[in-house]
Amino acid sequence: MVKIAERSADDIAMLQDLERKILWLATWTIHNANHVRPNEDGLKVGGHQASSASMATIMTALYLKALRPEDRVAVKPHASPIFHAIQYLFGKQTREKLENFRAYKGAQSYPSRTKDVDDVDFSTGSVGLGVAQTLFASLVQDYLAAKGLGQGFGHGPEGKMVALVGDAEMDEGNIFEALLEGWKHGLRNTWWIVDYNRQSLDAVVREGLWERFESIFRSFGWDVVILKYGQLQQAAFREKGGEALRHWIDTCPNPLYSALTFQGGKAWRKRLMDDIGDQGDVSALIGRRSDEELAALMGNLGGHDLPSLVDAFDAARGHDRPVCFIAYTIKGFGLPLAGHKDNHAGLMTPTQVETLRARHNVRPGHEWDLFEGLATPPATLQAFLDGVPFRAGGTRRHLPPKIEVPATLDVPLQAAMSTQQGFGLLLNEIGKREDTFASRVVTTSPDVTVSTNLGAWVNRRKLFAREELADTFKKERIPSTFNWEFGPSGQHMELGIAEMNLFTMLSALGLSHSLFGERLLPIGTLYDPFIERGLDALNYACYQDARFIIAATPSGVTLAPEGGAHQSIATPLIGMAQDGLASFEPAFVDELAVILRFAFEHVQAEDGGSAYLRLSTRTIEQPRRTMDSALAGEIVKGGYWLRRPGPNAQIVIAYSGALAPEAIEAVGLIAEDRRDVGLLAITSADRLHAGWTSAQRAREGGDVEARAHVETLLDPVPPGCAIVSAVDGHPATLGWLGSVHGHRARALGVEHFGQTGTIADLYRHFGIDAQGMVRAAQAMSPGRPIRHLRAVG
Repeated sequence: MVKIAERSADDIAMLQDLERKILWLATWTIHNANHVRPNEDGLKVGGHQASSASMATIMTALYLKALRPEDRVAVKPHASPIFHAIQYLFGKQTREKLENFRAYKGAQSYPSRTKDVDDVDFSTGSVGLGVAQTLFASLVQDYLAAKGLGQGFGHGPEGKMVALVGDAEMDEGNIFEALLEGWKHGLRNTWWIVDYNRQSLDAVVREGLWERFESIFRSFGWDVVILKYGQLQQAAFREKGGEALRHWIDTCPNPLYSALTFQGGKAWRKRLMDDIGDQGDVSALIGRRSDEELAALMGNLGGHDLPSLVDAFDAARGHDRPVCFIAYTIKGFGLPLAGHKDNHAGLMTPTQVETLRARHNVRPGHEWDLFEGLATPPATLQAFLDGVPFRAGGTRRHLPPKIEVPATLDVPLQAAMSTQQGFGLLLNEIGKREDTFASRVVTTSPDVTVSTNLGAWVNRRKLFAREELADTFKKERIPSTFNWEFGPSGQHMELGIAEMNLFTMLSALGLSHSLFGERLLPIGTLYDPFIERGLDALNYACYQDARFIIAATPSGVTLAPEGGAHQSIATPLIGMAQDGLASFEPAFVDELAVILRFAFEHVQAEDGGSAYLRLSTRTIEQPRRTMDSALAGEIVKGGYWLRRPGPNAQIVIAYSGALAPEAIEAVGLIAEDRRDVGLLAITSADRLHAGWTSAQRAREGGDVEARAHVETLLDPVPPGCAIVSAVDGHPATLGWLGSVHGHRARALGVEHFGQTGTIADLYRHFGIDAQGMVRAAQAMSPGRPIRHLRAVG
């Protein structure tokens, strides 16, 4: 450990100078957005001046001293202005963006990988998710290192995955789910720095919480570093009476400490003298300090003491164990809002900002100047910034070459199969390959590896662990279908049952190319209804533009005997609504093979994204057909005609996924009475709808030739024809089809929790069986009564 006495006093002085500048820039950025910049709609812009200020010292010590280029940081959402201020000093953020903080095209409210121009490693905003992301990013770094890839193998040494955590953020359950997973996988190289200011949005954090934190982290194998006292306090404790002062600080309730901080030196003096000032030595200790010095002493917590922070980070750099730093801070430190219980959303008044301006020696009109008001010469400060270790080397965002995907993905077709079975067979065939493509596929699943048909893949490619672990059943000669061994060569990351962890892991795997310079092709499997359990983490992953494939199965009320708790209804709409996620629901395995191949390309494309495959356990008859490029192209675009409508068509049936047999049967029944009936296979309602809205926007922008695939598909449908759509999910999934060309439409689907029963029972109950489709067609376009049509009920 580097001792403070051995450290350059000039370095500490420059860090303190720059800390002042960072605090000023962050505070002014928020003030400018709320009080200087024109506000057309009159709404409060906000910006969390107090929550941001509490991180100024910690982030100064981190970014200007402790971090290295290989490190990756998830910044506490409310510390965004401090982050942007640091990047401004580094030359990676512009004045224009800061002046437009929280405005259109300006610096973002919370750090964003995709929307900010400065060096954001992990987007934050939905509290707790950025914290967990660093844990899973560390596991991904270990995965790559075990295979001789990534940092340490061409892109620099292994980095620290760092999260800056608000203490109230520790209420989020996903953080503790992640801790469990980290323990299972032998987590390394992870720092979580808790900004322990004992204030949340609406209240003061409960007494003794740090003891609970310390106990939890130590039980999971983390080192815990408590940064409670700064250098001034430690020096005071060494004076006569100092131990009594320490005892008072340790036993002072959080609300009282905050209130006295806000009130200042006079209040501190009165309270301390009232409580412990009659003990001679303590009275002298207090009496030797002016009100201003006493306030500085009591505010000198570990999280605001640069030498203590730099030393703690230096010490932790020397090993790879996970570390939780609990840094005591004051919310609003250095501002007039410091300590007040209402300061979370509070904004400094113009008068208060002018007082702060005077204290920081900032002249009007020079608020954005890099070194305005600082005592150290600008050239000296700039030379120091140029030499910051974090800025050494080239880009911190990598762009490795794409992995070549095979021209086709082969699957041994059977006469009847389910798409879930076909998915397992496709992965098994990929597992047989000995090429870069197969080696970069990595799968993960929350305790449902077998039941989502990944078993054969894992048999071939093994489970990942940093150390070899034998399959006990195999060792004991017990017959088993699954030969599962753990080792560094494994390509499956087995997780516990928490879906939040699944999507956070997929987010980390899906950013490997940018963070660590190595592409992976991640696939996660889970039960379709439980997407909603991890939806916040899925949204967060897509917001970061992480790239991965989700195979969600089984789905819908087609999982009939399982009942309503395991039957998904809303997931097709989630697939359509989620930005950055292309959603598919194939009926046949040859469609799935085309879609999966597309997904491997899509996750690598510059304008691509992630992919969601909604699969089924229902075994249906498979078509025997040649998959030519034209058909494959239509499948990827979202739909194709199984039976093209004729010029006199009165009815078209459009379906998705497992309802293919019912739709085919319904068309056969309707054809007894009508000619030219059409049957439209929808492989992606999401892609069809997105293409349609995109074409409309293009035409509104002047591109009169713009044309969507769904518009072309529906061109042959006569104006008077009706469209009956059916999906094992919410009917709104396909309910918009009639709007494309103004056709009458009836959307069938599932709107209520299902029941137990057979597939036939439930399809009949919800009216999505063949008879239900025929009844809808009859109501839309009456013809002669169809034979064998059952009455409702």
